[in-house]
Amino acid sequence: MTQEPLTIAVTGLNATDNPGSGVPVIRALRESERFRNARIIGLAYEHLEPGIYMHDLVDKTYTIPYPSLGQESLVARLQYIHQHEHLNVVVPNYDAELPSFIHLKSRLEALGIASLMPSIEQFEQRSKHNLPKLCKDLGLHTPQSEVVSTLAELRHALSLTGYPAMIKGKFYEAYIARSYEEALNHFYKLSAKWGIPVIVQQYIQGTEVNVTALGDGKGQLIGAVPSRKTYITPMGKGWAGVVIDDEELMEATRRIVEGTQWPGGLEIEMLRDVRHDRLYLIEINPRFPAWVYLAVSCGQNHPEALVRMALGEEVPPFTHYDRGKMFIRHSWDMICPLDEFERISTRGEL
Repeated sequence: MTQEPLTIAVTGLNATDNPGSGVPVIRALRESERFRNARIIGLAYEHLEPGIYMHDLVDKTYTIPYPSLGQESLVARLQYIHQHEHLNVVVPNYDAELPSFIHLKSRLEALGIASLMPSIEQFEQRSKHNLPKLCKDLGLHTPQSEVVSTLAELRHALSLTGYPAMIKGKFYEAYIARSYEEALNHFYKLSAKWGIPVIVQQYIQGTEVNVTALGDGKGQLIGAVPSRKTYITPMGKGWAGVVIDDEELMEATRRIVEGTQWPGGLEIEMLRDVRHDRLYLIEINPRFPAWVYLAVSCGQNHPEALVRMALGEEVPPFTHYDRGKMFIRHSWDMICPLDEFERISTRGEL
């Protein structure tokens, strides 16, 4: 087993109005008895990702290339970082980067860098365009969804779902369309930003409920904490939420983790139909959500457990979480020396 002090690399430092989960993952590791003395290496795509400048959380940050630049570019950069930092574990936290990290998993392991991620087949199995089939296999409800790549397919899909409809990007973002003109605008915006296909989904009026969860890759649910969003931003991001007690939601989560044999963190997003009191699975995000720190405050440190499992340790399932807690996200002005921004911009390191 790898001995401390460990060096853990974490992506997702974008703690803005569309936050990544890297900062709360690092907070969780810093509060862990097991990893509080670990060296945390931030991996950033943009020079203005706030986590870069949170020196109480991140020991050093390196920029890494966008996934669009290819796997060879990423692995070359990670090899350079590893030569200087001797990484033990990497924790990716963005949907769009996961395929690259998954394909490089064996090459990173050969360098001594561990991780806990789904296979590319598992990643695709829970993707938005494959979700209807997965729900059918697992016996779960999901809104009618159509995968579209052309305007003709868009028009046909809307004729099936009716209005209003949800127009969803391949990786992120979702918008309500109440007319064809609105749907067309969202289609162009999302396809330009995230590529095709775009998903057209039946609109369900209901209450959004979510679970941050962790699977061991063998079908066992290691941890899960359910919540209900109490404030949602115009981008659809939960800015406040409360822990709930919902056994039906937890059972759906267990079914998903067992059915997919999911390894690592994930977020289950569901809607409870207010008319029929029925749960609909909306999305399965293949990584921890930005609100994962709520689980830590409830007694389940999912990031700590993930890193331990990545290192090959046996982790017993959590059996309890504290109720009666909520999270509220807030803005915070960090004052940073300009020379730090110049260094990360010019040297790619800070």
